[in-house]
Amino acid sequence: MRVGAARAAAVRWVAAHARPAAGYRGAYFSGSTVGRPDDAELAPSSDVDVVVVTAADEPPAKPGKLRYEDVLLEITYVPWAELRDPAAVLSSYHLAGSFRRDTVIDDPTGRLRALYAEVSPRFAERSWVRRRCLDARNRVEGRLAAFDGSAPFHEQVTAWMFPTGVTTHLLLVAALRNPTVRLRYPAARDVLDAYGQPELYPELLELLGCAGVSAQRVRHHLAELVRTFDATVPVASTPFFFSSDLTAQARPIAVDGSRELLDRGDHREAVFWIIATLARCHTVLAADAPALHAARLPAFGAAVAELTGITGTADILARREEVIRFVPRLWTAAEDILAANPDITG
Repeated sequence: MRVGAARAAAVRWVAAHARPAAGYRGAYFSGSTVGRPDDAELAPSSDVDVVVVTAADEPPAKPGKLRYEDVLLEITYVPWAELRDPAAVLSSYHLAGSFRRDTVIDDPTGRLRALYAEVSPRFAERSWVRRRCLDARNRVEGRLAAFDGSAPFHEQVTAWMFPTGVTTHLLLVAALRNPTVRLRYPAARDVLDAYGQPELYPELLELLGCAGVSAQRVRHHLAELVRTFDATVPVASTPFFFSSDLTAQARPIAVDGSRELLDRGDHREAVFWIIATLARCHTVLAADAPALHAARLPAFGAAVAELTGITGTADILARREEVIRFVPRLWTAAEDILAANPDITG
């Protein structure tokens, strides 16, 4: 399917399902399709991100991934209060990218287009890019500092891995690239190559623990992920913010997307999403199917140990300190990218 056709389906979903809701204030595109031409091919392992703006201070739980007219949509709600201040949007590395271009789907109040008019011309100004880099850095350091070593091991893995992965976002933000989720490592590699710092990339992989893993072992643990994922989907009932990532509709991204990376030679880059998805499966299984959680736990432990070198809390704490020590060097690399980026103004 072409990106334009997928976006058109998203527009129709907004009209049919979002616009009639109380408190609806508009909708816009976000994520990997932003800036892509209409005639580009949308991979089966990609979705179309739609953000629905609501007047409520506490938005409803996000529907997440859903299939509509044969398009996989990722629906997220955001309160208008988070978008009211253009300076706050410009400073947020998660929010600002959606208003670099005109991504507005529907704007009954006119406020989203007014926000776009404020953010777009200032998006690439050096001071705002640096603030967004700082936002990413604070996310790495803040979330690692909040790590809870008393949590179940699968939750510890999640709490360590996601902020560790945000190290890639710091570089992507400096390069004015999309801070993608699943493909963050190959995207960061491309940035480092483009800006003459390829030697930093193996260090990012070392922080994750996968620099030396073989394709064979990654493929083995992907097969174990398939077993765990397919066992989790039918029993999942407790709502989590990532629940829609663990459904039959999301399988092309959660499982097949990692297989695509393996098949193209990016086996180390596949590790992040394989482990992240496994850990999320176990969060669900621990709540909804404890016996199945226990049965699949040895496969999870083996995957984490072989692919990241983590065997317990002590290893995570040590790796956390390695990441924290690395952040100042990463910041220097981001500053170098800022200085060399020809698209940054001011």
